[in-house]
Amino acid sequence: NAAFLVGHQTLRISEVSDLYQPAKHDEIVTMRAHVAEAMDAGAIGLSTGLFYPPARAASTDEVVALTEIAGAAGGLYATHLRDEGSKLLESVQEALEIGLRSNAPVVLSHHKASGVANHGRVKESLPLIREARKTQKVALDVYPYIASSTVLLAERVADSAKVLITWSEPMPEVAGRDLAELAMEYQQSPEKMVDRLQPAGAIYFSMAEEDVQEVISFEDTMIGSDGIPHDEKPHPRLWGTFPRVLGHYVREVGLLSLEEAVRRMTSVPATVFGLRERGLISEGSFADIVIFDPETILDSASFDQPTQPAQGIDAVMNNGTFIWWAGKPTGECPGRALRRV
Repeated sequence: NAAFLVGHQTLRISEVSDLYQPAKHDEIVTMRAHVAEAMDAGAIGLSTGLFYPPARAASTDEVVALTEIAGAAGGLYATHLRDEGSKLLESVQEALEIGLRSNAPVVLSHHKASGVANHGRVKESLPLIREARKTQKVALDVYPYIASSTVLLAERVADSAKVLITWSEPMPEVAGRDLAELAMEYQQSPEKMVDRLQPAGAIYFSMAEEDVQEVISFEDTMIGSDGIPHDEKPHPRLWGTFPRVLGHYVREVGLLSLEEAVRRMTSVPATVFGLRERGLISEGSFADIVIFDPETILDSASFDQPTQPAQGIDAVMNNGTFIWWAGKPTGECPGRALRRV
């Protein structure tokens, strides 16, 4: 099943003449029309990645103007914050402001404090979120790893303890390699090596385990994979997120109860994203069911071998049809596009 968001960067790339400047009035008007069209077609809200170059120049007012259309249609605002490092708190406050001004629920995507110098700052951001939840709809999700993954950016390299290359167009053979080792091998600075690899993707070891556990423990935090399927050497979260929470953080660490972890993966996101008759096993609901052994479920995917199937999952049912059985896919494809209701 898939529910779709309107991508802010897609709108900007389509309509904004200079991506390094705020959108002009007429460009915003056109983008608003596209948001309305997408919402009418079944989108569940607007998403932004304000950290990324195509969207960095967007003003708060620009984002509010677009989110207003999504909010008026019953949609939400999901955001990769403008800054998850030294300006984490300001970025959280911006997202909350956008939600208030546009009358749209806010979802903070894969909440974290990024960069070695910012470890521990979720102890400041989470109270902000808790306070905001008293007066507006705010949700957040997390993936259970200390490393993130996205396009290769020099600025992300500088604040990471380690960087792995996930793909490179000019040098596909280096997928999975350590950037620092490559730089030494080619006798170049890491910055020069980044330029040589472009366009490329990377995994950044930039978070603290204590922070990850703090966010997972926060009330109603949803679990999300944020996986990128096309990477040659993807982040293991694509294959391991949910079994890692159930096996490692529930059974081994005891961070959550099994029931609470399952709730964070099912009924909580179904409620946040407005997916009616999903997320619960109840009469009349859609049968989206995972059958697993709580004593053996565990992620097998690692940063060295990121596409290993998890242990302990016996069967998966989607809309009442088995799609995984006896250790392999059944070939059935009963998924559908979902609307927010």
